[in-house]
Amino acid sequence: MGAIILSAVSLGTLWAVMTLGVYITYRILDIADLTVEGSIATGAAVAAHFISTGMSPWAATGLAIISGMLAGLATGLLHTKLKIPPLLAGILTMIALYSVNLRIMGKSNIPLLKTDTVFTGLTVTFGIDKNTSILIIGIICALAVSVFVYWFFGTEIGSAVRATGSNQQMARVQGINTDNMINIGLVISNGLVAFSGALIAQNQSFADVQMGTGSIVIGLASLIIGEVLFAMKTNSFKRVIFAVCLGAVLYRIIIALVLKAGMNPNDLKLFTAITVAFCLALPVGRQYFVTIVKSAKGGGDDA
Repeated sequence: MGAIILSAVSLGTLWAVMTLGVYITYRILDIADLTVEGSIATGAAVAAHFISTGMSPWAATGLAIISGMLAGLATGLLHTKLKIPPLLAGILTMIALYSVNLRIMGKSNIPLLKTDTVFTGLTVTFGIDKNTSILIIGIICALAVSVFVYWFFGTEIGSAVRATGSNQQMARVQGINTDNMINIGLVISNGLVAFSGALIAQNQSFADVQMGTGSIVIGLASLIIGEVLFAMKTNSFKRVIFAVCLGAVLYRIIIALVLKAGMNPNDLKLFTAITVAFCLALPVGRQYFVTIVKSAKGGGDDA
């Protein structure tokens, strides 16, 4: 059981990077960006392609981040310049990226079984086992991304992005170019998603063109679980970022435990959808409960 939890936590730290990317679009920009389903596979495809040709894993991961940023920019330009609704713009980019990813890989799957990855350095140098190596690198990457997100959204440009997501009309009145801010937000978000995709591909030792399917639901599940359990009643941006990362880790632990309990892997998408719906409904359920309790107390006082 301990090995299962360690593996789940390790994988959760890698998905935490992706969840932070989803948080930027879903919460800060108030956009449901489906580019994620394509850009996570793009990051994996670019990293796997260049690693398989002998490039340094970290350099290949850097190129993966750039590819994700370009994908986010494509969605941003479709929305801001061509005035396509953001949801549809994300779908168009996601569809286009499927063909792009096939072009990058040359086939539907690239194995990385006998190649160096960002995780093998610790294993070779210090003799650390694979899961512990993944955990260490995952924590470092998630921490570095969290610090970057916290720093960036405290800058003038970051504050302008937050203002754009909060109220575009008011942001324009303040002289903010909201189109540019939307593009910046989408670029950063998908860059982080591609970063996560590159790490996940190296962790599972292969990149597949289909690996992005359902990733937006996983990201939202991790985000909502983190917010509901760890940051529902706080205005602290630092705590929200921490909660988002914890949500990603907790989600992977939940998945590992339900699989250990005997759930059919084919039911995971259904389980994830139900989990998201349940977490979204918690505030409403809490309000109903409070109302019922107040009514019961009122009735008791009258009696």
